[in-house]
Amino acid sequence: MNKNNLVVEREKLSFTMSRVFDASRERVWQVCTDPKLIPEWWGPRYLTTVVDKMEVKAGGVWRYVQKDAEGNEYAFNGVYKEIEAPERLSYTFEFEPMAGHVSVDTITLEELPGGKTKMTATTTFDTLEDLEGMLQSGMEGGAVETWDRLEEVLRERKLE
Repeated sequence: MNKNNLVVEREKLSFTMSRVFDASRERVWQVCTDPKLIPEWWGPRYLTTVVDKMEVKAGGVWRYVQKDAEGNEYAFNGVYKEIEAPERLSYTFEFEPMAGHVSVDTITLEELPGGKTKMTATTTFDTLEDLEGMLQSGMEGGAVETWDRLEEVLRERKLE
């Protein structure tokens, strides 16, 4: 299951995923930074996502809450570090039930010929234990499904 081209670099305490989307860089940026669109693609299908906060600016905070069919809630939060529209987005990432284990996600969007965009997401951890814990959590399957859903939104949703 390497649809997102997962590359783990333990010596750098990071992993990188990348995928090419059949959409312009501006369109991919819009879908990734619009709080109205996040619930349509962020996370696995069996969870619903609500955007509690999303201030897309350096120093701005974000918080998403996911709910499963039984009503269990899972919250994630962070702070935006860098915003360079439409090419770079960097933010902290914390799963609230495991508070204190904060990673940094950096997403870059590269324009490709034919109106396509290569998205590269690098996640960096403070410790090897945090990296290994994330890898063992099943995150790769969730990331593939999330980016599959992102691809569907890019293909099917008319954006302004």
